[in-house]
Amino acid sequence: MKYESGFEAQRAQVLESVGDDDSIGVGGSATIRRRIIVIALVGLVVALAAFFALSSGGDAVPDESAQLPTVSVVAPGRTTVEGEIVATGAIAARRDMPVGAVGEGGRVIAIPVEAGDWVRQGQVLAVIDRSVQTQQAQSAAAQVQVAQADANLAQANLDRALQLVERGFVSAADIDRLTATRDAADARVRVAQAQLRELQARNARLNIVAPASGLLLERNVEIGQTVSGGAQSLFRIARNGEMEMLARVGEVELANLSAGVTAEVSPIDGGKTFTGKVWQLSPTINTQDRQGTVRIALSYAPELRPGGFATARIRSGTVVAPILPESAVLSDREGAFVLIIDSENKAQRRAVTTGAVTAKGIVITEGLTGSEKVVLRAGGFLTPGETVKAQMTTID
Repeated sequence: MKYESGFEAQRAQVLESVGDDDSIGVGGSATIRRRIIVIALVGLVVALAAFFALSSGGDAVPDESAQLPTVSVVAPGRTTVEGEIVATGAIAARRDMPVGAVGEGGRVIAIPVEAGDWVRQGQVLAVIDRSVQTQQAQSAAAQVQVAQADANLAQANLDRALQLVERGFVSAADIDRLTATRDAADARVRVAQAQLRELQARNARLNIVAPASGLLLERNVEIGQTVSGGAQSLFRIARNGEMEMLARVGEVELANLSAGVTAEVSPIDGGKTFTGKVWQLSPTINTQDRQGTVRIALSYAPELRPGGFATARIRSGTVVAPILPESAVLSDREGAFVLIIDSENKAQRRAVTTGAVTAKGIVITEGLTGSEKVVLRAGGFLTPGETVKAQMTTID
């Protein structure tokens, strides 16, 4: 080898310069020994260098697989999970009752309630001036008394005539005439009484009362305001304080729901979550956005204010689908996607549709069968088509 030939050449040069041992004196012998030692050390260094060079040069061809990036992958399989539909909508009174003046109207003189009060059925909400109507009622009451007096007189005349008819002082024709007079007087009494009751009923309708018990949502009238019958809504009442959420869902999701399923409703303030039940599904679909309304009944709570925005999570039965950790699901302008490793160990993009978020991860409703090798982490650093080294792992 090369290092051995170099060593022999150096040794030959030394021997040539030294010559025959017999011609060398004592001093020359010491010099030769020193040169031999130096040459031996140099040879040792050269031998060690050659050894290390041969050791490193034997594996000159690099291992390409050792340079590939290693990624953790998982086969999610399919899991049975509770189906859930997330929808948004507005809070409203379940039975919103507008209340207005049903009588002739007039000037409002008293309003004993305010918005936010609880009212009972028949409670007076506002009072309209009735000074003129009161006088009319008193006049009608007097007419009843007049008619009653005439009827009493007619009855007395008839009674006396009946006592004299047996003696022949009064004819049968007179009896008929007096009987007719008595009947007409009784009729006039009933007419006067009916007119009085009508005026009293009209006057009673000048009190605007609550048609049912519940929470007073709005008061749209002030003292001194002139109102007319049936013109506008002066008050709004939520009957029994019951509320509901009007959740908007797509027509496909609407087909998977039924009345009676539970729902969790969270107002936009994020403070509390309320449990309700779907009590009605929209029988029609809006032609503009292809959505329908799901009405979720809720009990009264101060945090539930009609007109407020809320989010509902509605139970929709069980589904069987893959579940992935949040780290495996990526998104961009084109939507949600995952990276899978194919049979050639290359990363491939796969578009997916996500469903509910559970304690185990995100439900994948479309795009995966569950048998794929899905990149668990660092998917955002891979490029579709890039070759990697897959390391299978399990989801805890």
